[in-house]
Amino acid sequence: MTRAMTRVAGRPRVPALLSLLVALVAVLLPGAPADAAGGAIRPGVELVTDGAQCTANFIFTDRTGARFIGMSAHCASATDGTTPDGCRERSLPLGTEVRIDGATRPGTLAYSSWSTMRRVGERDRSTCLYNDFALVRIDPADHRRVNPTVPVFGGPTGIAARSAAGDRVYSYGNSGLRPGDRLDAKRGRSYGTTADGWATRVFTFTPGIPGDSGSGFLDAQGRAIGVLSSLSIFPGPGDNTITNLAKALEYMERHTALRVHMPDGWRPFRA
Repeated sequence: MTRAMTRVAGRPRVPALLSLLVALVAVLLPGAPADAAGGAIRPGVELVTDGAQCTANFIFTDRTGARFIGMSAHCASATDGTTPDGCRERSLPLGTEVRIDGATRPGTLAYSSWSTMRRVGERDRSTCLYNDFALVRIDPADHRRVNPTVPVFGGPTGIAARSAAGDRVYSYGNSGLRPGDRLDAKRGRSYGTTADGWATRVFTFTPGIPGDSGSGFLDAQGRAIGVLSSLSIFPGPGDNTITNLAKALEYMERHTALRVHMPDGWRPFRA
């Protein structure tokens, strides 16, 4: 298993051969066309943290009116980010700047499950391996640019607690390894929730590749079910693992003062 992210500016987070293979797959298996509304701060935009590029999942708000955009915690790793154990890996500090595509000013890292688990001394194995979620605070100057709508599909329409084997899933990716029109719509199936509810294995066409990390997944009702955490090269390149979003948010609220709400998309969900 390898974390599904990539470095920009010539500093890859994955081996060169793997990068070449996943880029070739992306060329041979093109996804759906990108949404027309390209410039807004929305799910699916590119996020860059200390040179590491990932894909945003969903928009969140709190009672004070702050706006956040979600990503995977490993996208802000202070190490190589390839070890799945978030209780052992180090995260960049809160307040670290994150470049948000479509924003006029950088956002700042507001929450990391990795740093939180280290702070509270988390020992549960499933939690350490699969609690992979972070929030980036959007600068107030860019609040008017925020759009909660998921590209291509519309929604989200809420948050689902889990995913059952055989359920349809929908996602997108925005990896820097994907040439041309990089926003890639994905459709697939769930293998079901595992690891005490923390993780769901999914198979999508096209597969998630490094740089798609953090992207959101929806169920057949348009409800958010998780965020892309890792990809597997074996048994197949389309076999990805997603972090359960409901559990990740519950963990954040249990161990921090953050309380957030995920607004519905402005456009109805259509599979």
